[in-house]
Amino acid sequence: MKKNLFITLIISALGALTFFFYERSQAPSRVYEIGESLDSLNHVVVYYNGGMGNVSGRNTSPDGYNIGLKYQCVEFVKRYYYEHYKHKMPNAYGNAIDFFDKRLVDGQLNAERDLIQYTNPSKSKPKVGDLIIMDATFSNEYGHVVIVSKVTTDEVEIIQQNAGNPDHPRDVFDLDFDEGNWEIDNGRILGWLRMRKSDGL
Repeated sequence: MKKNLFITLIISALGALTFFFYERSQAPSRVYEIGESLDSLNHVVVYYNGGMGNVSGRNTSPDGYNIGLKYQCVEFVKRYYYEHYKHKMPNAYGNAIDFFDKRLVDGQLNAERDLIQYTNPSKSKPKVGDLIIMDATFSNEYGHVVIVSKVTTDEVEIIQQNAGNPDHPRDVFDLDFDEGNWEIDNGRILGWLRMRKSDGL
């Protein structure tokens, strides 16, 4: 009995130490100010949000288009599409997870976003500028949405806002090609959305 208790205490201690060092590795290297510029893609800036659930008001365009809650992940991707592509989504609201319509098959038009939707895996390789939608988790029911900033034969780089550690607004995922399908190697990724003109539609 005492032996089992001892083993349980050792396992608990190791778990606590692992969590402690993981949290320290995720901690920012310095203090950031809310609204501080962290990175940019095509001159569209990624801002620091101050915390995953923080909201600093709503960002709207001069003509009244809802860009999103500052400085959430949705606000960045919609601001990028509005400023870089002059694109307005027919449905200007919703959380990140709402961007992906699970009823659609690979390559169909997502009418609410006026973007072509691809599933993960897909017949279509991700392209720079695509939106990648990530599923909800136990600690984040709203999902996450990012922009593809670079693509190689075996990797996809993304840029994101409100991802956690502000030291790292970019991340890289492995990209696999198997039996005619492209798959981004991350279990949370539902798929990606693309401007219609990119496919010549």
